[in-house]
Amino acid sequence: MKHLKYILICIGCVLSHAWVANNNSKNVTAATILGNSNYQAICYGGYRNCNREKVPTVDEIKDDLKILSAMNIKVLRTYNVHYKEIHHLLQAITELKKEQRKFEMYVMLGAWIDCKNAWTADAPIHTEESENNVTEINEAVKLANAYSSIIKIISVGNEAMVHWATSYHVTPNIILKWVKHLQGLKQQNKLNRNVWITSSDNFASWGGGDTSYHTKDLNELIKAVDYISVHTYPMHDTHYNPIFWGIKKEEQNLTPQQKIDKVMLRVRDYAINQYNSVVNYMQSLGIKKPVHIGETGWATVCNELYGNNGSKATDEYKSAIYYILINAWAKQQKISCFYFEAFDECWKNSSNPLNSENHFGLINLNNEAKYVIWKLVDQQKFKGLTRNGNPIVKTYQGNDSLLFKDVELPTQIIQQ
Repeated sequence: MKHLKYILICIGCVLSHAWVANNNSKNVTAATILGNSNYQAICYGGYRNCNREKVPTVDEIKDDLKILSAMNIKVLRTYNVHYKEIHHLLQAITELKKEQRKFEMYVMLGAWIDCKNAWTADAPIHTEESENNVTEINEAVKLANAYSSIIKIISVGNEAMVHWATSYHVTPNIILKWVKHLQGLKQQNKLNRNVWITSSDNFASWGGGDTSYHTKDLNELIKAVDYISVHTYPMHDTHYNPIFWGIKKEEQNLTPQQKIDKVMLRVRDYAINQYNSVVNYMQSLGIKKPVHIGETGWATVCNELYGNNGSKATDEYKSAIYYILINAWAKQQKISCFYFEAFDECWKNSSNPLNSENHFGLINLNNEAKYVIWKLVDQQKFKGLTRNGNPIVKTYQGNDSLLFKDVELPTQIIQQ
């Protein structure tokens, strides 16, 4: 009987811990996650192949989640609900929460928004929306209600208002319509009131760019969202607006690495200025609410505009420095930074394997940790963990000298 009593007590303890963990996840809200450095965030896609026909399995995603959890990441951003990947992700999180008492992971759920005729042979009509948007929003609501302990944020669209998204962007009134719809469902208790609603878009789309974006509908949208989710990509502007990208005259006598470090400080400040431009516009409207970084990142490979035949921006050293600098600033300012992204994905430009879009991950498709997280490999954070059946090892075989052979300096001399 004593043994039975002991066993029952142990079972009771396990169940109690499981209940506490599950109960805590229900109490965690977007308000407690965002801006909290204990909840590191990252953008996630788990595709292994160069198309999206083969969706990552639940077990494959569980491998990814274990790796990300070992990196102390607890919040994932996704982009759409019309592929099975999101269903597999939510199932994987649910299973791991049952299997590992301390496992914790939450989701910023993306609902993809398109204009009429997006991704077709017909000319896009940006003032009208795709009929698929209704299905996307309805499915997002369904998932948020079914997985309320996991999904804490819904983002209406991804870069859906910025004008350079010529294939699919919409006018702000369309995003506003769906944000108001979701906020209304919360008021009707048809959607958890603690779920925060936003749209994740380029800094210019949120009023930080030229005045063509400063519309009544945008102003109403800023009022309607629970917080603003801003994208900033200095890497792209090393080509399009390289005012910060170069070496100052007084820096000419520094070592190559010191020169790059100086340049990357200016890169960080450029990103901060874009973030602040959105905050300033919001405040000019008399509005005060949180502003977080919904996307930023720095690719490690490119054979086009940003590579060594272009602006010389993409390599693992510069990418690592940017990651460290922008995350340190965000932590200091109590801003969440959804870094783009966890793993390389080659479906984004399958026709050119060396296109930068395929190389934003912290871990590549060969299961190699890039320079930015070499230290985690040294600390054995990934011990016993695998991806595609293989352990996580370092790029360049962990050889700094080999890595720096691919690192080049910007050629421009700047005055500022």
